[in-house]
Amino acid sequence: MKADKHEAARGARRPAAIRVAVRSVALAVLAAVVLGVLVWVGIQARYERLILADEDASPRPVAIVFGAGVRPDGRLSPMLRHRMDAAIALYRSGAVRKILVSGDNSTVHYNEPGRMFDYAVAAGVPADDVVRDFAGRRTYDTCYRAAEIFGVRDAVLVTQRFHLPRALFTCRSFGIDAVGVAADPYEYRSNGFYRFRDAFATVRAWLDVYILRPLPILGPAIDIGLN
Repeated sequence: MKADKHEAARGARRPAAIRVAVRSVALAVLAAVVLGVLVWVGIQARYERLILADEDASPRPVAIVFGAGVRPDGRLSPMLRHRMDAAIALYRSGAVRKILVSGDNSTVHYNEPGRMFDYAVAAGVPADDVVRDFAGRRTYDTCYRAAEIFGVRDAVLVTQRFHLPRALFTCRSFGIDAVGVAADPYEYRSNGFYRFRDAFATVRAWLDVYILRPLPILGPAIDIGLN
């Protein structure tokens, strides 16, 4: 009889324990969501003021262009082409002396910085003024390597507007005095999706900078003639 009572008591406690566990998980998820929203809102608000019109960008040594996809036939994606066009315009106006093109070259069959280099040179930018970063697989990697490998301390970041607050936050976290110029000649049909995805990427950038601190591919320092 006593055994039956103990078993009944244990059975009664199980649902309560499950409810406590579910509540704890729900609170943890809610806290993570709230923190993520606060991080995203804070970065958007803080770095929006550093996004300039191209004509307002004061002269800086280098424009950093982030990779954004190359098609199988070698053509740049529309977003990447617009980034390159904006950087080339800055170069022609004298706002920058060098263009650092950074992207993914993780396989021999995919070479973002190589195609970005070709595009700039074909547009009339001297090859000596276009620097290739072959290991800029993510925004974090590009910013880290720009400071650590290429010695960049002062730059204009060239990318789409939805990406600029995250890029500015990341590069400035590595000691680069950066401003941004948006490469948005028109409203992209997929902008809503990109903004949504970038919100998660912004939270990941915050975690990378302050908590995870992953090391990208590194190597010897490269003098790109900024001094």
